[in-house]
Order: sequence, then structure tokens, then C-alpha cells
Amino acid sequence: MKDAHLVTVADVGRLAQTVLDQVETVVVGKREPLELVLAGILAGGHVLLEDLPGLGKTLTARSFAQALGLDFRRLQFTPDLLPADVTGSFLYDQRTADFSFRAGPVFTNLLLADEINRTPPKTQAALLEAMQEKQVSVEGVTYRLDPPFHVIATANPIEYEGTYPLPEAQLDRFLLRVSFGYPAQEEEWDVLRRRMARRQEETELKPVVDAGTLRAMQAALEHVVVEDSIGRYIVALTAATREHASVLVGASPRGSLALLLLARAKAAFAGRDYVIPEDVKSVAVPVLAHRITLRPEMWLRRVDPSFVVYEVLETTPAPASGALPSYAAGPVGMRSP
Repeated sequence: MKDAHLVTVADVGRLAQTVLDQVETVVVGKREPLELVLAGILAGGHVLLEDLPGLGKTLTARSFAQALGLDFRRLQFTPDLLPADVTGSFLYDQRTADFSFRAGPVFTNLLLADEINRTPPKTQAALLEAMQEKQVSVEGVTYRLDPPFHVIATANPIEYEGTYPLPEAQLDRFLLRVSFGYPAQEEEWDVLRRRMARRQEETELKPVVDAGTLRAMQAALEHVVVEDSIGRYIVALTAATREHASVLVGASPRGSLALLLLARAKAAFAGRDYVIPEDVKSVAVPVLAHRITLRPEMWLRRVDPSFVVYEVLETTPAPASGALPSYAAGPVGMRSP
């Protein structure tokens, strides 16, 4: 493990690629969505994996926990799940004749909220405080969650019976939404081949970093430069979603902040300590689409929020290359302070 105090932006890119290589040994052929998931974690946020069953959502969360050296817990969301099952509760201890707090599964580094849309809104809301404030309040007592803390939630986008759609307030708490899609036939055969080679169902990945190094990597991203022109481009993209003819409610300023944070992570992945327009464009759809509420008639026309984001990207002018910093051609670490 690298000394957490010595992690630079260049180290973030190198370590991130190593983590991705490790995870990709079990989650085959999904490099781009895996990059998005890792970028969300490095940006300090939470990730919603929305896809069909059997496409590796649970495996992805567990694999990242192992590769990042994080404490991991999985919570299966069901219709009868109570808020106390998420946060924990006070239990009577006969030995001490007093009530003591028993922590719930939310007290971990990486929580997999599996099928989060299968539990009622009251239980879904139990995660809101933890996701936003990194703390849990039970019976008037507040407990801080040890950093790092991240939620990776999964949801099935096509099954509606017995599900409770996530309210907009909770969707907005997820930094981005990612889908994997079906693998190509050659990739699917590679999955079978690797399963036969290891001769067991379980997979165990060696940690590439630990929790302390992950926090240092997150702190290093604060040194990735975002020029004013790029920042204004981010704001313009988000504002354009509110003015689109198909949109009832556009992305909030939290969407702009998410674009900024994810673009920094993508820049670090590419070995740069500055953001370019392509970094913003590469994360715009997973960051903004789930924050958009379409007009009711748009659903009848089968318009998807991602189509709106694509149109916004096409119609919003990006900064010219001349607006980029003068050190853009130099390697990371060569810029004068």
C-alpha cells in the first residue's frame, strides 16, 4: 500500500487503473461502466446500478469492496424491511438492565442496498440521512459513520409489481446511475471459461488499496484544476435540462456539482490534473438523466431522459481549446504552483 499522505493526482490514475484491472478479472468486458462506478466512489458519492437481473450488479459491488480494502455489507431490501433494520435500534440488555444501541448494516464502508426499490418509502428514507450527512439518528441520538462511506444500490428497471419507485429526493442523492447491459457473446463465453478455470463459484480479490489510501485518493482529486470556462460549461449543461421542452423538472444544482466531481475523477483516470470538456461529456448522461422528470406525455412517446441529455450536449457549446489552461500539454506535476 502506498503511504496515504503521499498520494498525488498521478497516483490516483495509476491506482485506479490497477483497481479496475483487478475488478475486471471477475466482471468481464464492462470497463466503461466499471470506470463510472469507481469514479463515483472516488468522487465521494453513491452509485445506483439500474439493470436487469444477472448482469453482475451485486458482484460489482462486492468486487470493488475487496479491491479497495473496504468493510462490506449487503442488505436485501424487501417489502417488510423496517427503518431499524437499516440503521439499527436500541435493545434492552438484561445483564445491565439498560438499553444499548445495536448498529445496523449501514455502519460499514461500502453498503450494497440490493433491490432498493422493493422496500417502502419509509425504509428507503432511512438511508437519506446516512447518504447525505454521513450520520444516523436513532431515538434522538446521532451516530457518525466512519469514513469512507458509500452506498451502491441496485434496482430492476422493468419490474414494477411489488416495487416502490425511488422518490426524486433520493434519486438526487445518487451521484450517478449506471447500467451494464448484456455482454457480447465472446465476453459471455469468457465468463463461463473463467468460472470453469477457478473451479468454484466464489471469487476473492486481493486488495489493491486500503480505506486510508482511498480517502487520500479522494482528497487528491481536490487538486484537479477546473477552469472557469469548464465550470460555466457544466452550469450551462445543467441549466439547459431545465429549459428543454420535454422536461417538467430539470437537474438541480446538485447535478452541476456531481458533474464537476465526476469530471475531476475522469481527468485523474486519464493522468491529467485538469478537466477538459470531454471529461464532462463522458459523465453527463449517467449524472443528469436520473435527475430529470419528463412531462407526462413524453412517456407515451417513449422519450427517455437520456435522450434529453444527448440533445443538451449537442446544442450547448463547449469551451474552445484556446480556453484550456496553458499547461494542458504538459505532464502531471510539471505545472508551477
